Order: sequence, then structure tokens, then C-alpha cells
Amino acid sequence: MFKLDRKSLVSISLIAAVSIGLTACVGGDASPDGIGAVSSTGASHSYATGPDAGKLVVDGGVTYPVNNNKSGIYYVNSDTQNGGYSYGRTPTKNELDAWATSVTPYAPPPEGHGNVQDGADLYDAKCGMCHGDFGSGGGGYPSLAKGNAYVGQKSLTNQRGVTEDGPNRVFGTYWPQASTLWWYIKEGMPHPAPKSLTDDQVYSLVAYILNINEMKIDGELVGDDYDLDRAKFLKIVMPNKDGFVPKIDGPQGQDNARAYFNDPKNIGAKTVSERCMTDCIKGETKVTRIKVETKDFLPPLSTVRDLPVVEKKAGSNDAAKASYEGTCKMCHGADGMGAPVVGNKKAWAKVTTQGIDKVYDHAINGLNGMPPKGGTDLADSDLKAVVDYMINMSK
Repeated sequence: MFKLDRKSLVSISLIAAVSIGLTACVGGDASPDGIGAVSSTGASHSYATGPDAGKLVVDGGVTYPVNNNKSGIYYVNSDTQNGGYSYGRTPTKNELDAWATSVTPYAPPPEGHGNVQDGADLYDAKCGMCHGDFGSGGGGYPSLAKGNAYVGQKSLTNQRGVTEDGPNRVFGTYWPQASTLWWYIKEGMPHPAPKSLTDDQVYSLVAYILNINEMKIDGELVGDDYDLDRAKFLKIVMPNKDGFVPKIDGPQGQDNARAYFNDPKNIGAKTVSERCMTDCIKGETKVTRIKVETKDFLPPLSTVRDLPVVEKKAGSNDAAKASYEGTCKMCHGADGMGAPVVGNKKAWAKVTTQGIDKVYDHAINGLNGMPPKGGTDLADSDLKAVVDYMINMSK
């Protein structure tokens, strides 16, 4: 649970405000507790309990409270209900206070300012090794921009059609509120050192990201020399602000979601009664056969799923280099990630003073921000070869 200024805030619009628990198709008359009923058309519906009792839940789902160690008709595992965790420990008050921040689309940032040029320098130093040049993404980290945000923006309603795609899922064309970006950077970035940026630095990074998305504020293009402050930030209107369906913000959010998902045409059905969980196909299954089969593929099609054979020459480090390039370079290839950079003789000399066995142990079992084996499934011997490669490249 997050808090801001010790006040609980509304959930972010990117996260559905509707909680869906166990779902069921319930038959029979309406029960006394309001859990189930059948409509006059014969369609099965489920109803919510508690403050929403009597109202349809999203897509016919129903949330059951835990009573007498049971949720609905099912028993629950009480060992997991009250802090019965297998890992970690209870956080201290200071640890909780350090992270107890609520991020909402309506939480304005504090006073401050930053310009695009400073943001570009910060991005290159602290962000580019993960998010790529100009926010292009890479290595499993998301892109932040894909050209002009207004050109790439299309309403999410298009995703329910058959001819149009939805928006590019990057900040400029997808996110409905800019405040989410500001607070995400402030609270969680950069990955190795969250909460280390000043407010002005966050403004600079936001200005840069607006710039590479070619966005405008109050009609003015966020150009290379643009200076962003709080007053200007509050005027940002995201291109896809009204593209999300259903509208889940505000006090009518739950009812909007119910109405939307219980309208048959929004789920591709003609009537609500078409929904089913078993025996959904009536009659004999029809199989469409290929009428004109193409066989003359060059090269011929193959069902072999073996990985290509990599020839290893005696003393060759090709495999280690490939593993480094594919999995380790993201952190060990550029400053800013807190890892010793390959090619930095001084940094690796310090690492190797602890002994090669200790270096291997840290690589295999993890250390600080580095996960065990760097998050790979390499065999210990292969990982040691990668370590040897990085050390040899740093002499």
C-alpha cells in the first residue's frame, strides 16, 4: 500500500479499478445473499457481495469474502492469509516509510524545473544502457518512444476491431497521464539506485522523454531547448488520454466497467447467454482443409527444433563472447548500472583482488543488484567462461 503526504489516493488509471475474484455461471433463483440469479432471458449472471451487492460484477464474476475459513464453497489456506510468507522478513518502519508513496494520475509533481539538454545527458548516463538510444528499447527493457506520439496514437477501441491496431505501447502514444512518468522516475529509477535523482533531474528526464516523443505542451513543441517546470507540466494532455475503454476513473468507474463488459457486442457475442465455460461448441466441429497447399519452399520446411550447432575451436572464447553480448553487456557494458564495466582495468583489478573463486561465486550466486547467474540459465562452467572473458577483455 502506498501513501503520499499520508493520504490515501485513488488508483492509477492504467490499473483496473475492478477486482475480479472467483468467476462462475450461477443458475437458479436469486439467492438470499445476492450472489446469483438468472435473468428473464435465461442468461446466468453473478452478483457482488458487500457494498456492491445486487450489482453485476465485471463479466459476470463475483468476489466472495472469507467466512469460516471458506471463500464461497471453497476452503482457503489459512497459513497464507496472515503473513505466512516463506521468504524475506517483516520490514522495519523506516523501510516502510521510505517506500510508502502513492502514485496516481492526479498526484501533481512538486515545484522544480529541468531542460531537455540536461535530460539528454542524464539519459545517456543513467538510462540509455537499458532503454536504448533515444528511448528505442532493448535487452528486455521497454521502449520509451516510437516517433511522433500523435501519429502513432490510436484509441484502444481499435483493438476490438478487425482492421486497425491499437496505439504503440510506449509513453507518448499509450499512457493516459503524464504524472505517472514523473513519479515512476522519481520513485523507481534508475534501476540500480532508485530515489537518487533530484526533483530537477526528474523534470529534465521527463522533458527529454517528451522531446523524443515529439510532444507539445499548450500548443508549443517540446524542442531541444525547452525548459519544463511544474506549471507547464500540469498543462500536458496525453494523446491517448481518452482512448481507454471502459472509463474506470472516478466514482462511476465500477458501474462503467459493469455496463461495458455486460454489453454482448463488446465481447463479440450476440447475447449474454452465448457466454459459456463448458461445451461451448454445439454440434460437430467443422475443420477447414487447405485447398491449395504450397510445398515448394526454399529452403524446405523443417520440423527440427534443435538449436544451431556452434563449433568451438580449441581455446576459442566465441561462446563466452556471445553470452556476454546477449546477457551481460547490458550491465557490464556501460557506466551507470553499478557493475564493473568491461574494459575498465582499474575496476576489474579491484574485483580480481578477492580471488577468482570468490568472483566465480558472486557470478553464480549473485551479489547486491546482480541476480544469480545474471538471470540466465547458463551452466556454472559456461558462466565462469564468461567471467574469464570479461576479465581478459579488461587487462
